[in-house]
Amino acid sequence: MFVQTEPTPNPATLKFLPGKEVMTDGTMFYQNQESASNSPLAMNLFNIKGVEGVFFGSDFITITKGNDNDWTLMKPAILGCIIEHFTMNKPVISENTASTQHVIDEKDSDVVKKIKELLDSKVRPAVAMDGGDIIFDKYNEGIVFLQMQGACQGCPSSTATLKMGIENMLKHYIPEVREVRPVEA
Repeated sequence: MFVQTEPTPNPATLKFLPGKEVMTDGTMFYQNQESASNSPLAMNLFNIKGVEGVFFGSDFITITKGNDNDWTLMKPAILGCIIEHFTMNKPVISENTASTQHVIDEKDSDVVKKIKELLDSKVRPAVAMDGGDIIFDKYNEGIVFLQMQGACQGCPSSTATLKMGIENMLKHYIPEVREVRPVEA
């Protein structure tokens, strides 16, 4: 098995591509070992010194390291952990969990439905290329609140992505949107 790695715009995050499906539906984001109890792979990755975040996308795993840690020391252990996990055909997630897919609820306003549709069709595929995800949190009086995950969380360019990219696009398609703000996970 060969696992490719790619840099992301966030220097504290690397994208690992195992060449296999990681998540069949949605994404999962773990910010510490305690939150990863439903994922044997995430638990093992958190056992590696310096791993501070684990994000699972459809065909990739994004790892965030602490500032005092070096990728050259961490990468071999991470690669070994991923290879061992997939060659033993272990599940990535051991129990059913809520998907992060944006569900269009009939109670959603027309504006919220449009926001979710645009995020799913235009924004999320683009940020997945960089090893992250952006999840709709809420809409309140013209302000869209979004949660940054994976490589997007803590990325130096995430503010520019939110303001110059996502905010401008949403304002263009949905006149009711005045601003986009990040929320902490």
